[in-house]
Amino acid sequence: MIDIALYRRFFAEEIAAIAGLKTPALIEALAAIPRERFLGTGPWQVRGEGDFGAPPRHTPDGDPRHTYHNYSIAIDPARQLFNGAPGLLAMWIDSLGLQAGHRVAHIGAGLGYYSALIGHIVGEKGKVVAIEVDELLAAEARSNLKSMPWVELQHGDGTAALDGTFDAILVNAGVTHPRDTWLDALGAGGRLLLPLTATMPAMGSTLGKGFMAMLTKAADGSFGARAVSFVSVYSGVGLRDESLNAALGAAMMRSPFPTFSRLRRDPHDASPSCWLHGPAFCFS
Repeated sequence: MIDIALYRRFFAEEIAAIAGLKTPALIEALAAIPRERFLGTGPWQVRGEGDFGAPPRHTPDGDPRHTYHNYSIAIDPARQLFNGAPGLLAMWIDSLGLQAGHRVAHIGAGLGYYSALIGHIVGEKGKVVAIEVDELLAAEARSNLKSMPWVELQHGDGTAALDGTFDAILVNAGVTHPRDTWLDALGAGGRLLLPLTATMPAMGSTLGKGFMAMLTKAADGSFGARAVSFVSVYSGVGLRDESLNAALGAAMMRSPFPTFSRLRRDPHDASPSCWLHGPAFCFS
């Protein structure tokens, strides 16, 4: 008889090894949370690093063992919506330095798997606000997360003001800029991790390319900022500004992986030190 817990444990250790995870509670979450429960019924369409440009690939059957690999798994193949590769998403979660009792917002929850991992880390004394823009996915995610009452699933696009102060915010869809509501919701020392991406609407694709940006809020309300890693991800619904999309694309043409060190929110004229200068923010 198959002991799926052993597969899950090996999966957790493998993801920890390839992603260099430093958060023990995240590794335990990977070993404890059944990924297959957040994916619907198999067989599943999967996509790995070697599948670029190739025809769709599927698991041979619905055996849950197939879900414990470092590849993306479709949650809505018709719309090409995927539960992202665990090695990448776990690395993002790890970089937030989450601890038991933390309050975390997760924007772009999908069917809730990565929200569940975050919920496992922060525990019952913590709080996770998971936000999903698609109504059907949000309803399924709410059901999937019902065993974790400290994880609240909200249907929305992430633009509404967040209730309370948060230790971390993870944005799981491509955006053109950090929202004031996210920045204002962070407490001192809080971290916001978001994919800054540029798209080419004329090509009819919602897939954007760019980099993950980590913003850290200081006690005086200022923000340190740095580029973390390259990323290719689907665009967030309602979270983009087309004029900024063009400016972001031009900035990445000049410097694909920038070395900015802060996010400015004070009014000032654009200067050579401004990597991306927007009407209400500036990366410099």
